[in-house]
Amino acid sequence: MDAPLRLPATSLTTSTSTTAAAMATTEPLPSLRQRRKDLHTPSDGSRTVTSTGDGDADPPKRDEVVWGKTPRGEVFRVPTTHDVLTLFHPGYPKSHIDLFNLALLGLQLVLFFTLSRRTARIFFFFYFAFWRAAYDAGLGWVLTKQSKKKWIVREVQRLGWLDEKRRPAVRAWIKKQLAGKMGKDYSFDELPLEYNTWLLFRQLVDIILLNDFLAYCMFAFSCFRVPEGLSMTVHVMRWIGGIALIAFNLWVKTEAHNVVKDYGWYWGDVFFQRGALVFDGVFELAPHPMYSVGYAGYYGLSLIVGSYAVLFVSLAGHAAQFGFLIFFENPHIERTYGQRKPLALRSPLLPKVSRKLKGPLQTHRRAPSASSVASTDAPTPAATEGETATESEEILTETETEHELDRSPSLNPIRQNRLGLSAVSSRDQSRAMRTQMLSQHDLFHRYFRKDTVFLINVDLLRATDFQLVLLMLYALASVFVPSLSTSGVLTLHFMHALAWCLFHSFGLGLLLRAQSQNKFLVRHFLKHYHYPQDDRGQGAVQEAFQNWKAIYNVSMTMTYASSIALAWKTYSIPQHLTVGNELLRHTLGVIMIGLHIWSTHESYEVLGLFGWFFGDFFIEDFPSHLEYTGIYRYLNNPEVISGAAFFGLALISGSKLVFILAVVRLLSQWWFLSKVENPHMRKLYGDSIRSDAGFVKVIKKVARKNARLLESRAGKHAPKIKRVAREVKGTFDKVYGETAEVVEEFLAKSRPRISEVVQDTKVLLQQSRERLVISRVASNLSSYDITKYRISIVPSSDGSYRFHLWEPIRVRWRAPLHHSRKDWIGIYRVGANPSNLVTKTPSEGMWVPVHDDEWDGDIPLSLHHPKPEDPDSPDVEEGEVVFKGGALPWHTGKYEVRYHHDGKYNVMCLDGPFEVVVDKPSQLDFASVRKSLMHIVPFCLDMDPSLIPQSCKDPTTPTPNSLGSDSAPEANGSVGDGEGDVRDPDDFRFWSKRQAKRISSAIEQAFGVEIAPEVIFADANLSALANRILVSKEFLSD
Repeated sequence: MDAPLRLPATSLTTSTSTTAAAMATTEPLPSLRQRRKDLHTPSDGSRTVTSTGDGDADPPKRDEVVWGKTPRGEVFRVPTTHDVLTLFHPGYPKSHIDLFNLALLGLQLVLFFTLSRRTARIFFFFYFAFWRAAYDAGLGWVLTKQSKKKWIVREVQRLGWLDEKRRPAVRAWIKKQLAGKMGKDYSFDELPLEYNTWLLFRQLVDIILLNDFLAYCMFAFSCFRVPEGLSMTVHVMRWIGGIALIAFNLWVKTEAHNVVKDYGWYWGDVFFQRGALVFDGVFELAPHPMYSVGYAGYYGLSLIVGSYAVLFVSLAGHAAQFGFLIFFENPHIERTYGQRKPLALRSPLLPKVSRKLKGPLQTHRRAPSASSVASTDAPTPAATEGETATESEEILTETETEHELDRSPSLNPIRQNRLGLSAVSSRDQSRAMRTQMLSQHDLFHRYFRKDTVFLINVDLLRATDFQLVLLMLYALASVFVPSLSTSGVLTLHFMHALAWCLFHSFGLGLLLRAQSQNKFLVRHFLKHYHYPQDDRGQGAVQEAFQNWKAIYNVSMTMTYASSIALAWKTYSIPQHLTVGNELLRHTLGVIMIGLHIWSTHESYEVLGLFGWFFGDFFIEDFPSHLEYTGIYRYLNNPEVISGAAFFGLALISGSKLVFILAVVRLLSQWWFLSKVENPHMRKLYGDSIRSDAGFVKVIKKVARKNARLLESRAGKHAPKIKRVAREVKGTFDKVYGETAEVVEEFLAKSRPRISEVVQDTKVLLQQSRERLVISRVASNLSSYDITKYRISIVPSSDGSYRFHLWEPIRVRWRAPLHHSRKDWIGIYRVGANPSNLVTKTPSEGMWVPVHDDEWDGDIPLSLHHPKPEDPDSPDVEEGEVVFKGGALPWHTGKYEVRYHHDGKYNVMCLDGPFEVVVDKPSQLDFASVRKSLMHIVPFCLDMDPSLIPQSCKDPTTPTPNSLGSDSAPEANGSVGDGEGDVRDPDDFRFWSKRQAKRISSAIEQAFGVEIAPEVIFADANLSALANRILVSKEFLSD
């Protein structure tokens, strides 16, 4: 029979613990840890114990007393239950539900023997699909709701099935069905509602599991065939292999049930608790054995029946079971047994002990795994991925390491020194402390900074990523480009060379111009990558320059390579080199290429590496002065000569395509010089730039001399020739000036329009969902008196309707008593909805239910209406909701609140506007920026005391350590949040990356600085963030 994976759980018993009970003491942490439980006495006086599991234990006895505990805290004695196989045992009584189940199973057998094989295959295929969907989708859905909000129990309460006063007949029938299947120790009236609901739920599970299993078998048998073309040996091996897989499947299921018992088999921990997780028996065989190796029988039966249809159905059913594991089982285990661990947790690292030490060690500790260093965001692992009880005795968790370090006498002087320092005045001491007390978090972000994994975290402004994408594109092009004709090949090579030419001049030119104007490249790296706190942005400058150099070199190399490749493809060796102009073209081409090589070499000799890679665009430490030596003595821009090589290739190849490429190269180079390099030179060197180079001066001097000579010889025609020359020169100057003016005017006018288009595009992208929303409206509004609905925003602390970006917003509501329990309130930007009757804009998460405790996420759980408590106003109900965390608008602006009816978009009333603002510091210095962050960060972290910095806490607020050991956030793995804390008071933590995104958004709106959430996550410190903001503002002001 197909059965769910259930992680085994120990029970609280009055006997010596078993091996399974020993395993129960293992805490479900990423690193397992042994804990010793004290003896305790339940409410009925029976003694209970949880053993540490030292050594083997006797197997459990049938007369053991097992205790359970409901979510309400009620402790009860768990009676003995029987497994599903008792359904087929004639000695056990059968309930009405059992009889119905047997009837369904019998109907399948009748249909299998009466239907034709083809009809049976079709019928049982869909019949199995139905029961498989009922199992994985149906049970997964209701169990998820029960795990989150106890939905099944609440529905039974709402319907009154077990309420003797409301539904006595139903209660009596259910009691009869359950009592007949239980033993003598079962008392329906004395057991809590949760346990009886679980027993009733078991009946439904039995129906689904058994029918799912039998429907699969009937489908497989209806597909039975003997494959042709196989030898007898293959047939025998096929049957032996199939039977072995089925036998192994049955063994896995049996062993799993022996470990988890009925409590785990039927998801008992969704209804009540009976102990902690265990890792024993078959659960040490493979990860998730009931979902992995526990389905071996599917493939064994596929081998026996010899049908691909059965194999594919088996694969689909197995995949659906993994979906059940991913979407219900693992999240439920995480919720029930897992302990969240804050992100950006700075856990001090202990110094490594040399392996060369001689003699036995006093303690055995397991070194932190690579995964523990690589991420503090690791979820609680599945039970089957953990260690066994025996192994867990040697395991030292990160939490233990921190407490051991906290107790270390060598740290006492450091801790005493830190207690007397304020958060601002102790920055140097904090840095020294963090240097000495290196944490896993800091060590991780020292070596890993948004590293590219396949194509995740790709940044085209990083040279390695640029080259990676380039290499992939070339590899893909070599595979997917179809076979082309000769002209097609030439066109492809021309487009390839043209693309590199344009990218090198215009692409890199625009990037370099942005760097010159607003430090674009440096700001990019400063925004997206983490650097040490005290480097003052120099790390971003160095990394930006290093990546620019690599990208520029690749682009320049590929520009030349693609042009040479085009020339080679278009070139054909002449049969008679001396005939016509062939020899002349080749000679001139070689001369022009040689001229290009000479000018490039001379330019490099003068510029050096600093000038070759445009170092003055990045580095300000080098002295700014001009030296007109070498080739620059004669030319201001010898780069223009570099176009000679392209014209030389055009002459040699005799191709129009190469000539067009040479012209494009010359024009693009002229644009680069006039729009990128020359403006930056004038900005950097000002009037020290000479107007004419030596070559130009000589030409002008010769031209003036010849002009005077011509004028003297022209005689009476000289004035006329001079006038014509001036007119021609004026015409050219006018055309050039007007052209430049038109281009500049076009760019000036286009810039705001382009910015406006970009902004409008962003708005459209943000509101794209709004235009696709089909507002659901109710049809029963006539039965509701809209005048009785009222909603009002509670003013902020200063009495106004201006709320800080992170400040919770309270809204009071009033509605008729019979209003829908699915009513909800949403926040919308003013003007987003033109109608006050129907909302046509999605709330994008900025909504809360009127009755939040009756919802599971966005799914209402209850629809009943309460009875009026106030006799003076029996037809009105009032309440208050609070928008906080993710339900708040995290962008400044004016908003309104809308009360909606019955989970739809009918607006019953609205209130507003109110404004969301962010306080900007009056001056930009470390103290003011840090003070602003002390207001921003705690609210972005939901004011969680275990996350916010120590320096932001109210001294009167009790810290977790001061509340006693029961309240200490042990799962956090913190060194401590109270007296004796060794961490930096400005450090903070996260529960999720979403909180880092909030801080990033708030910083951008408060300071006008963009810092990526990954950088905020890496810093996780108020002082570090304040310094980073100041450095970013410094770069913006340059």
